[in-house]
Amino acid sequence: MKLAENITGIQHIGIPTASVEESVHFYEDLGFVEVLREKGLRGPVVFMQLKSLVIEFYVPEACAGRAGAVDHFALDVQDIEAAFAEAKKNGYHLLDAEIVSRPFWENGMRFFNIEGPNAEKIEFSQKL
Repeated sequence: MKLAENITGIQHIGIPTASVEESVHFYEDLGFVEVLREKGLRGPVVFMQLKSLVIEFYVPEACAGRAGAVDHFALDVQDIEAAFAEAKKNGYHLLDAEIVSRPFWENGMRFFNIEGPNAEKIEFSQKL
């Protein structure tokens, strides 16, 4: 399956932050609603949604804290195994040696990242 056939849309945009709670309050004022909160490595990981737009906030190892501090964007895929195989076949610069699993969402999720031509991280993600 070609990647373009596997991708169903953007899943979320990951924004690193020094204060998850400050970000949550700011985006609540804009109309976003918290849809998921999980324990992260350095604090909570919070997903907020407004209509079809989902933003993920988390505290990274080092927070950029400057304009343009979007860490990654995630593309929703139907079949993570097929997407990973296609990414390897196409010779993309894989940032993950294998598919990663997290206990986020009701049944967990699986994902991997590639690097784009501008050093941007592109996450391919499947909610289980």
